[in-house]
Amino acid sequence: MSAALQKISVISLFVEDLPTTKAFYSDVFGLPFAYEDESSAVVQFENMMINLLKVEEASSLVEPLEVAAAGAGSRFQISVWVDDVDAVCVQLTKKGVTLLTEPRDREWGMRTATFADPAGNSWEVAQGIGGGEG
Repeated sequence: MSAALQKISVISLFVEDLPTTKAFYSDVFGLPFAYEDESSAVVQFENMMINLLKVEEASSLVEPLEVAAAGAGSRFQISVWVDDVDAVCVQLTKKGVTLLTEPRDREWGMRTATFADPAGNSWEVAQGIGGGEG
């Protein structure tokens, strides 16, 4: 079991207009969508995925941080898949990292926890618990 933070798996980009942004990624990259619903579209790259997420849904991922308004700066969350979210969180707290959200099971088949870097960028550690990882 590894608790290393070495593989970036998903970057979530918060978007105002999902259909237009989805069309852009489809046209520009020509890659398949691994998952789609009314709130998001996940583009499958060779070694990672980009989650295009409607900005209205973003706050549940990055809370207690605020989602920046369009034009106010960067708005994304980087997800790192690990074998054991709880073990990674123990390591993070031992290093003085404050967790924004404690480990919790999500309805999309992942166990997640979040923290922020010193600049306020949101990071998520995620573990598949029900077929949710790619």
